[in-house]
Amino acid sequence: MQLDSDPRFAAASRRFDEENGRDPNFETVDDVCHPRELLYARRLTEWVLKLAPDASEPLRLAARCQHLCRWLSPRSDYPMTRPGYLQWRAELKKFHAQKSGEILREVGYDEATIAAVQALNLKKNFPADSDSRVLEDALCLVFLEFQFADLAAKTDADKVINALKKSWQKMTPAGHACALKLPFAPHELALVQKALAPAAA
Repeated sequence: MQLDSDPRFAAASRRFDEENGRDPNFETVDDVCHPRELLYARRLTEWVLKLAPDASEPLRLAARCQHLCRWLSPRSDYPMTRPGYLQWRAELKKFHAQKSGEILREVGYDEATIAAVQALNLKKNFPADSDSRVLEDALCLVFLEFQFADLAAKTDADKVINALKKSWQKMTPAGHACALKLPFAPHELALVQKALAPAAA
């Protein structure tokens, strides 16, 4: 059965979008306001399907719910320190996995599929699992295409370069190839080039 004609897949996608559509934060694209996490889920799904047109069912589901209801657990609820940030990120992944599991059970998915989606939400088998590599590439590409320019405009260059290096190390050669085709503005391109330059001897 094609996934798009599977009633469970359609129902799960619809429910994920309904939940993300409640995001009170908005992003404007072409003069149209979109709930931020709904837009993020669509962008992530698009990148996953560009990278893997025959993406597995768990991977496609995980892409649609990777940041499910993220605004319900704001960064400001945790100490504004490095340990606080790491705690927030760890608990966010658990929160997304819990929410995705609730919806997948609601629409009739089996526990094996739910576990596979949650493992992707939690990045449990990265980088050994091929689906986790595709998802990580897609996450990095969404960042580079849609969020990087804003970060580069307001953040110290050395911090941006360090973030780029970390992202690049997690990506596959296929992800690298897609990233290098993105239309970076001159300032962002210069930062990317510095991040990818060989270390001085």
